[in-house]
Amino acid sequence: MTSPSTLRCLLAVAAATVLTVGCASTPTVDRADLEQEVSSQLENEVGTAPDDVECPDDLDGEEGADIRCTLTAGPDKVGLTVTVTGVEGSNVSFDIEVDDLVQEGAAEQ
Repeated sequence: MTSPSTLRCLLAVAAATVLTVGCASTPTVDRADLEQEVSSQLENEVGTAPDDVECPDDLDGEEGADIRCTLTAGPDKVGLTVTVTGVEGSNVSFDIEVDDLVQEGAAEQ
């Protein structure tokens, strides 16, 4: 189990690339794929995956698009923002920024 302070201290921003799904003119990253990729990237940075990552929806594959998600570490929830930094074909690159403060219900904002 990773403490939120460890996540906040060791991870200010992490970059990731995810293959998109969907055939729309604007690619999207499926919510479940996004949650898994965020968890994997946090584990790579900190050494331990959060207990859970929840995002409210799919991520639009447009540069500058963002989504608020929540990670759970033990009894604490910490908000995070995923922001698309680039799109190339079916690949969406994004940054993950973890909030400084522990918050309840951060994904519901």
